[in-house]
Amino acid sequence: MAGALVFLVYAWRTVLWELSNWRKAALAVSHFVGYLLKLALALIFHFIGDPITSVIRCIETALYTIRAFYSSIVTYTPVPELTTIIILASAVLAIAEAAVPDSVNSQHYLLTLSGLIGFAAVKDFISQPFFWTLLVGLFAFARLVKKRDYVSSALPVAAVLAAVGQTWVRVVVIASFAALAISHHSKKLSDGKEEDEVAATTRRLPLPLLCASLAIGIRLAARRAGYRHLTWMIV
Repeated sequence: MAGALVFLVYAWRTVLWELSNWRKAALAVSHFVGYLLKLALALIFHFIGDPITSVIRCIETALYTIRAFYSSIVTYTPVPELTTIIILASAVLAIAEAAVPDSVNSQHYLLTLSGLIGFAAVKDFISQPFFWTLLVGLFAFARLVKKRDYVSSALPVAAVLAAVGQTWVRVVVIASFAALAISHHSKKLSDGKEEDEVAATTRRLPLPLLCASLAIGIRLAARRAGYRHLTWMIV
């Protein structure tokens, strides 16, 4: 009985010793594999580390820019002013469409450019003489290069002046543009050249009006939500 007990103790001691050796071997292998992975990662970053870092920084900068832009929209969007701009610009677009169908859909790029020019003028990014020079250039491009009629050529200029001009400028521009549209339509009727019916197409809202409407929607939604749901990016 005593001999069997001594044999069992010796056997368990041998098993534990072997397990300890296997454990040390497994740890050594795992450390060796870890060093290999670190070496491979170091080699990878040695060759492509700078591009990866640049991409990460660009993504971070873009996210912070979007966050700051969203914060400015939620906090500083002038809802009454933008509403007035949308109403007056839409009135000018409606006058143009009534006189010359498809005058809006046919020159979305010019309308977008005129909106950017008006935004730059409001923010004082450009001077007033340069602002008027750009508007004259828009009209000349539409009239001389694109060969459009006077109503379509004057539409981008009239829209931006009605949107960002002073009160008297808005009144004069809208009245003058309406008179021009009436004159153009009357001339077409007197010449017996009625406007051809334009095929039913999807009306595309000019990009500046779409951006203004979106800014108003975000501002009002944030106010209605009590700055609990839509302000998660600026908390």
